[in-house]
Amino acid sequence: MAKVVCVLYDDPVDGYPTTYARDDLPKIDHYPGGQTLPTPKAIDFVPGTLLGSVSGELGLRTYLEANGHTLVVTSDKDGPDSVFEKELVDADVVISQPFWPAYLTPERIAKAKNLKLALTAGIGSDHVDLQSAIDRNITVAEVTYCNSISVAEHVVMMILGLVRNYLPSHEWARKGGWNIADCVAHSYDLEGMTVGSVAAGRIGLAVLRRLAPFDVKLHYTDRHRLPEAVEKELNLVWHDTREDMYPHCDVVTLNVPLHPETEHMINDETLKLFKRGAYIVNTARGKLADRDAIVRALESGQLAGYAGDVWFPQPAPADHPWRTMKWNGMTPHISGTSLTAQARYAAGTREILEAFFEGQPIRDEYLIVQGGALAGTGAHSYSKGNATGGSEEAAKFKKAG
Repeated sequence: MAKVVCVLYDDPVDGYPTTYARDDLPKIDHYPGGQTLPTPKAIDFVPGTLLGSVSGELGLRTYLEANGHTLVVTSDKDGPDSVFEKELVDADVVISQPFWPAYLTPERIAKAKNLKLALTAGIGSDHVDLQSAIDRNITVAEVTYCNSISVAEHVVMMILGLVRNYLPSHEWARKGGWNIADCVAHSYDLEGMTVGSVAAGRIGLAVLRRLAPFDVKLHYTDRHRLPEAVEKELNLVWHDTREDMYPHCDVVTLNVPLHPETEHMINDETLKLFKRGAYIVNTARGKLADRDAIVRALESGQLAGYAGDVWFPQPAPADHPWRTMKWNGMTPHISGTSLTAQARYAAGTREILEAFFEGQPIRDEYLIVQGGALAGTGAHSYSKGNATGGSEEAAKFKKAG
């Protein structure tokens, strides 16, 4: 029987919810393009409830314990004395979410002698050292597409929030003011602007589709060019490289996975290629951007705004400069963990576990690493290597708290 260690974020400060704002969720049975939603044999939770925090347990306890497995759930994940570090030693399966990642560094993987499966309840497995997983023949899987549309909606919201200067204007209203000039001195229309997406996979393409009705000019770059019919449908301009695209754009949205080839791709040098007064929205991974280069670009006016919900490490230390820098629209990592998305990624986690324990194939689109190599979605989207360096800084948040 297996030991499953599940790392989830803390419950709300006022306790686990007993009621919710809505009574049900909209019903969908497939994603754009036809991929079906997760298909576990059963679920032991009510869709629309809070599953991603420690008390929600991703709805897994009944299933796992009924099959003789041990489930350990904790939010304490950072530092050598954390519950996660102690429980990892004899864990067979580790589950965590991108929003509260259990960083599986080379050192931690070396200690985890029994580890066979690293499962992301969500999308994005950069918190796992993929190279060590390859070397150790550990399977890495994630619930592809489960929250792609959730993130795409968040991107559109943040683009409008930055360009229209929504957050500072809302704050004037909260403070009792009516400071129209202060609000609009940094406010523009999105209409007519050029928006570029770095990557046009599931999230990037969904963002482009949602922005098309705003009468913007749409550009993109991706190592896998979209079909000509899609480019014509959305009137897309393709660029061979990111650097070729940046000078054309008023807004750039980052929708590319983090791996060694994309780490710190937004830096002091590449920011010089941007239009003065451009905006960046990053809901992909914080480490795509050099932290201090973003601060400097906002201070100088090279960027007019930066928004996103991804940081590095996560949770971000209390003194992380993105919390207080000028013209930021940052939130905790929430874009992909709406209650709607949680129902899908909890079901997908159950589906992957069922396949794993029953010796059945895990869906190809869920695979990142298997059999000592990048596999499935991983072979399409990632490169070999390790992007977890520096993740020990997350312990600073724990100490501050």
